[in-house]
Amino acid sequence: MKKILSLFLGAVFLISAALPAAAAADTADAKLTRITQTVKTTLALDTEAYSYFQGDYEEQELAPVWNLYWSGDTGSLSVTALEDGTIVSYYRDSTQANSSAQQGMPAFPQGDPEEAKAAAQAFLDRVLTPDRETVSLEEPSGLDRLDSTTYRFNGTILLNGLPSPLSYSITVRASDNQVIRFWRDVPETTFLGNIPAASAAATQADAAKALKDTLSLRLEYVLPDSDSTQAVLYYLPNPGHEFYVDAQTGKLADLTALEEEMLASGGMGGAESDNGAAEDSSTESGLSDAEQAGIAQMEGVLSSQKLDSALQAISEYGLNGYQLVSARFSVGQAEAGEEAPVTCVLRYSRAVGEDVYTRSFTVDARTGAVQHLTSYIPWDEDSQAVLSEEEALEKAEAFLEARYGDHYSHLALYETAEESNVIPEDDSSVSDYSFRFVRKENGYFFPEQYYFVRVDATDGSVCGLFYSYDEAVTFASPEGVISADGALDAWMDTYTVTLGYLLVPQKLTGSDTVSQRLKEMGLSAFYYLKLGYGLEREEVYRAIDAKSGEPVGYSGQEDAGLTYSDLAGSWVEEDVLRLAQFNVGYDGGIFQQSKPLTQWDLVCLLYSLRGYPLDPGAATESQRDDAYAAAYAMGALTRTERSDDAVLTRGQLVRCLLDAAGYGIVARLEGIFTCAYPDRASIPTDELGYAALAQGLGLVSGAYQRNADATRGQAAAMLCRLMDR
Repeated sequence: MKKILSLFLGAVFLISAALPAAAAADTADAKLTRITQTVKTTLALDTEAYSYFQGDYEEQELAPVWNLYWSGDTGSLSVTALEDGTIVSYYRDSTQANSSAQQGMPAFPQGDPEEAKAAAQAFLDRVLTPDRETVSLEEPSGLDRLDSTTYRFNGTILLNGLPSPLSYSITVRASDNQVIRFWRDVPETTFLGNIPAASAAATQADAAKALKDTLSLRLEYVLPDSDSTQAVLYYLPNPGHEFYVDAQTGKLADLTALEEEMLASGGMGGAESDNGAAEDSSTESGLSDAEQAGIAQMEGVLSSQKLDSALQAISEYGLNGYQLVSARFSVGQAEAGEEAPVTCVLRYSRAVGEDVYTRSFTVDARTGAVQHLTSYIPWDEDSQAVLSEEEALEKAEAFLEARYGDHYSHLALYETAEESNVIPEDDSSVSDYSFRFVRKENGYFFPEQYYFVRVDATDGSVCGLFYSYDEAVTFASPEGVISADGALDAWMDTYTVTLGYLLVPQKLTGSDTVSQRLKEMGLSAFYYLKLGYGLEREEVYRAIDAKSGEPVGYSGQEDAGLTYSDLAGSWVEEDVLRLAQFNVGYDGGIFQQSKPLTQWDLVCLLYSLRGYPLDPGAATESQRDDAYAAAYAMGALTRTERSDDAVLTRGQLVRCLLDAAGYGIVARLEGIFTCAYPDRASIPTDELGYAALAQGLGLVSGAYQRNADATRGQAAAMLCRLMDR
């Protein structure tokens, strides 16, 4: 429940000067005057340049908040503050134009990160509560992105020197180290009650033992990355609740359960599950009657009548009484050297009074093999199940054994803390039962391959089927795996047991205005701040390798950027590696800095500015065309100039780079440039502008050597100098 009061005031506040103090304190304009002055003092704001001011008041659930807004010819400024003047957010929008001279080429990040850090710290020192709130500024974001003009610092606000649930973000403009954005969480709008003292009675060692007991792992086969064909054994974490240890009592508490209880008591439980008709997952466009007739004539593709007959013959699907209402053929994308797959979606329906039962099969149109089955089963309070879960499981197992026997011999019912079959209190109240059977090799599950089966509780038929199974996968031997205890020790070692403040739900017992308001909203509990021990870690880990005992991250979690094996000690090493940090350069692991620069080499280098580095010797024709299209768009070349294998001269390299950076229009002006190259006399008049700009921008030093062959190393060095501007 929020109430907003907007006060449209003039450019200058001259309010309450003649009012009695008591009367002024009761008025909204007097509050706004006081808060505005406090904010200006805290932030050392000079607002004389702004011609408009507005103050909005929000009565939020826990505390009132004021939104202050200034605007004028130079831009705008927005500040959100509490009634005591605490700054919650700050946003400065300037009308100053971007001074960058480059139009078609990105630049290295601007500014000095250390100076930006100092500016951020100075701002935080103004807005944080002294002696209670502190921050430890980490490395800013923005250093790893081309064209970045700001530095952003994010982190946690420390309370009494300890981690807390309060976060902050501050953005500094690189050109002048001006803070332009800031927001933070504040205690007043985050939790009830006071901030507990920072001293703990319970020890970290005791907390670590209690928290370790809440962790558990399971040993399963997984594919280590997307292109792997051999599954290996990992100890994977079982999903569970988040726990913490109370720093005073030493008691272990289930934080997740407390939050679930709070939400449930507030009438904010989850929505009921959808029992409507399942939507067909196929997104391919249906074919017309004529196209279907054409497909039916193709060799190997069965007609809808034959596919229907095949399905009707499988008694487990329970299609007796169902009518085929539609059949839609779709052609998929062909893999290299293979024929395009053709699928058919056959829809069936059966009317029972006013209820309509439906089943939808997706099948291989050449073999009739069922790939996917979904059903809709009307169900109401008067409906009754005719079989138990045990009986339904027997039906599912018999179906798999009869129809997928080769695979079934490698399957087992899969139950984990994350995905288990929950036995209902009353079997008669369910419309269907679901079971997941997972491939099991050498005694261990491989959940990436499975059969999912649903059984209709009204007649015992199979009403749902979906599976993923690849016989090409091999499985590493289980010999040499570490013990479960050893794996748990290794998993626990990835965490640190941290003392800090946590948000913990507690019952609302206070008689204050805020507690009463929350109760009126239907809440019986809310967050308070507690001092406790929790598990924290900086990296994200997937599992513990069952043989090495080492923690395993996620594939692609860290992108090391481009690396080269042939640069050590070369004159251009620093420049090439600087570009590589931003994924600018050549893929393939070698740079070949002395190699004569072909037009295609330069096009690859320019294309990598978009984040797509190529190996010049391994690119496809499609990649070549895309890269050249990017070079044309930048202005480095025209279509008529394309000559992939042509070796570029130094003069041609300068021209291409300056044209791509947007300097070409100026460089082509004649009669206004001069330069100091020792070989200046050999530079034609129409190239003098390019040569002069190259010297002024630091692209070339010493002799110009316009007709000498350029090298890959020279291209990288010139590009670095150009991106520094």
